[in-house]
Amino acid sequence: MDLARSLAEDEFKPSLTHLATASTGLLPLSAARAVHEAVDAAAAGTPPDIFGARDAARASFARLVGVPATRVATGSSVATFTGLVAAALPDGAEVLTADGDFSSLVNPFHVRPGLTVRTVPLERIAEHVTEATALVAVSAVQSADGRRADLAAVREAARAHGARTLVDASQAAGWDTFEAGAYDYTVAVGFKWLLAPKGTAFLTVPEEPGALSPLLAGWVAGDSPFDSCYGPVTDLAPDARRYDESPAPLVWTGAQHALALLERIGTEAVGAHDVALAERFRERLTRAGHAPVPAPGSAIVSVPGLGERAAALAEQGITVSDRAGMLRAAFHLYNTESDVDRLVAALGG
Repeated sequence: MDLARSLAEDEFKPSLTHLATASTGLLPLSAARAVHEAVDAAAAGTPPDIFGARDAARASFARLVGVPATRVATGSSVATFTGLVAAALPDGAEVLTADGDFSSLVNPFHVRPGLTVRTVPLERIAEHVTEATALVAVSAVQSADGRRADLAAVREAARAHGARTLVDASQAAGWDTFEAGAYDYTVAVGFKWLLAPKGTAFLTVPEEPGALSPLLAGWVAGDSPFDSCYGPVTDLAPDARRYDESPAPLVWTGAQHALALLERIGTEAVGAHDVALAERFRERLTRAGHAPVPAPGSAIVSVPGLGERAAALAEQGITVSDRAGMLRAAFHLYNTESDVDRLVAALGG
């Protein structure tokens, strides 16, 4: 048993073979217990501190992606944060995106009037950056098929042409080594590889966010929130907290404990475990005559033409996803080699 799996063994007791982390991760038992305790406390009239768990989760996420906590804002969805970035762009700005990227990343730019959105193949996105490009927005790992963007090439091309970068790390943060500080903005949901409850998301911003305006600023965006409850907020937080949404303490309680577990294990160990299982699945698929989408080094494996098998597999206690007609399997801490072998056998391999 590898290090990551041994450290996580007592945290997960799934009742089925869950291979759909790219859709939603499993909540660690320590996080589930903490949420139950918080619910009981709320029912008894002593709800958890509104900011404590959220700020602990913010700090954990910051350490996982290698930036100071002062550069991390917390909220509930990627689309909300992407919308802030879209709103900050000037009229006539060009946004460069990848074909078929996740809607929560790209759609806010399409619905924002006055922008030009140009879409190109993922593998060629860096070479399509021009002097006209104001922002490159791309997922680190593609949701549909697990392909990894060449982020180093994107970053260098953007710098060479004076463009900013927005990277969606929703399918990367938690297993892939991801340095958020290398990009202008990053976004990520918490309920997939970060193992947090749904309703948690993160935005990272530069030390000097430039034109990014805190359009959603409520009282929690104040430098001293409890002194900012009435009337205009005169003193916004001097850091990324000015972009915070009002936290839901119960979901952030779960996030605090989930991210703490990932910190204890370490992204490198998690990634080694996840990718090893994905490579085992790719090898078994190829041997059985199937052709997965090429995505070396990814924890996500997608197989064209097999998406319709997802429902039947669910009846056998194997949870995978049907995405764009493909069967998508995603491997994480609670998965083992026997899970891979069970899926291959169920597919007739």
